[in-house]
Amino acid sequence: MGYTPELKELIAKIEETRPVRLAKRLAPKRIVAYREQKGSFRDVRDLLKVKGFSKELLDEISEQVSVKDEEGKINLNTADAQDLNLIDGIGYYRAMTMDERNLVLEKFHPDYKKEGRRELLVGASKGDVTPDEFADQIEAHSSILDVEIDLEDIAYDVDVLVIGGGGAGSAAALTASEQLEGKGKVLMVTKLRHGDANTVMAEGGIQAADKPQDNPVIHFLDVIGGGHFSNDHKLVAALTKDAPVVIQWLEKLGVMFTKDDEGVMSTLHGGGTTRKRMHSAGDMTGAEMMRTLRDEIRNRPEIEVVEFAPAVELLKDEEGRCAGAVLRNLETDEYTIVRAKATILATGGIGRLHIQGFATTNHYGATADGLVLGYRAGARLRFMDSIQYHPTGTAFPEQIVGQLITEKVRGLGAEPINIDGWDFVFPKEPRDVESSAIMRECLENGKGVTTPTGRVGVWLDSPMIEELQGPGTIKKELPAKYKQFMRFGIDITREPMLVFPTLHYQNGGLWIDTSTATGVPGLFAAGEVAGGIHGRNRLMGNSLLDITVFGRRAGRFSVDYIREMGELGKLTLSHVAKFEEEMKSANIETERTSPMLLPDYRYTTG
Repeated sequence: MGYTPELKELIAKIEETRPVRLAKRLAPKRIVAYREQKGSFRDVRDLLKVKGFSKELLDEISEQVSVKDEEGKINLNTADAQDLNLIDGIGYYRAMTMDERNLVLEKFHPDYKKEGRRELLVGASKGDVTPDEFADQIEAHSSILDVEIDLEDIAYDVDVLVIGGGGAGSAAALTASEQLEGKGKVLMVTKLRHGDANTVMAEGGIQAADKPQDNPVIHFLDVIGGGHFSNDHKLVAALTKDAPVVIQWLEKLGVMFTKDDEGVMSTLHGGGTTRKRMHSAGDMTGAEMMRTLRDEIRNRPEIEVVEFAPAVELLKDEEGRCAGAVLRNLETDEYTIVRAKATILATGGIGRLHIQGFATTNHYGATADGLVLGYRAGARLRFMDSIQYHPTGTAFPEQIVGQLITEKVRGLGAEPINIDGWDFVFPKEPRDVESSAIMRECLENGKGVTTPTGRVGVWLDSPMIEELQGPGTIKKELPAKYKQFMRFGIDITREPMLVFPTLHYQNGGLWIDTSTATGVPGLFAAGEVAGGIHGRNRLMGNSLLDITVFGRRAGRFSVDYIREMGELGKLTLSHVAKFEEEMKSANIETERTSPMLLPDYRYTTG
């Protein structure tokens, strides 16, 4: 158990360099503190009197500083800690310029590779480029093509059908129920158990600009910048405007957010944020939210939940409106018809397709099924060429490879460290930039650490948190992560974690507007299955926000739609037949069927 002797030898290098790195990190604050206590610096060499400063550190920065105003230099006597952080060699590792970000992305991020991607040949987004693994799901036959199903044998006749039992689906079901005021039926169907979703695996937090020094406009700008200015501005405005209301709603439902001694919600920075707005519940924020939402639904008798019953096709009526779904019972293999006036897709992402062979943080049900169903029904796609690889997926031990190490770890002070024991990237770059920098360090610079199974990664120096924040911080702020690694004999208060980017999130999804409408009448989408909100890169904490904001919006606007729609017509699967004809016209010959419900990890020989 624990690290191998070879890896422990490498950890010794980190322990050797940590005091120097700690002195660099604390130098800006210590310079200001020294100045406040001792008065002005008379000579640059006075820095040697500052705690932690060495001659080597002074030599490293001496050309950048002065004791008076000089062009191109920072005045030690007037600069604040933020200005002092700009000195190359102290504070954090220098943040990249926009040009440097673009360079590392273009060279190392998988989204920028031409291999493993192709244009779609059929459907509403024909011509769009997507990963091969996703295109294979789109360009496949319906799994019920040869199944005889009686569409008139209706098992459930409801007002709102919610497909998906994670955070977005739960928020949608609750809000739809409230909007119906007890005068309608809401049915939630889920592939696995209610709550088996990426939501429970989200650790770091949820963003909301609800502090005096912050506001939704600043949050908006952070989201746009993090998405490389490609986001749908209207969706981002909805996200950031609704954020404070969502935090209030969640707390009223019972979510136990982390607070300080005075009862004020604690907030931290995340990659790409300019203000501390990350609300959390320890390092189990998603699980705490899901616990609360699930309990609330179970106490609403007007919401029925059917588990182990994934949707395998959507239904339409004769006017082309979405009118429910065909469900497959995973235990009996029987098919069931649901007729619904409005349908909300909240099926999550595509991590278990393992794009380009990457490990993933996603739960076992993240197989792109909702995307396939929505696309066959006529919904368009958006940004499906863009996948987010979280910078810090577990690279060792092998039993938990790919699992998430929350960005909160870096927010608390841990930094990526190479095999030589030195930092090489600003730890709070946007996720895609941070991931690309780690790939560069391992694959081009040859500074990665190789595991016994041949995987490569870099260290995430978690003990630095205890140095910066004080003993006991990890157990208090990251209890789940501490316990998870202790199961394998690794004490992250004393030893670093080994990490490498892992497939975490699809930035794209089905096209939606601010009401979550997809363009197919009666079909709405919320959560990771929808695209446009995050552009080509999502910032930490905006996923839990996204699922709640747009889940609530889906519940609300689906009921508004119902009140204006009139009666449904005869149920039909004609859109599936039409898609089959389009595949035939595009000369797509395949034995593949979709949607994939669960990944097949069975080992085969030969």
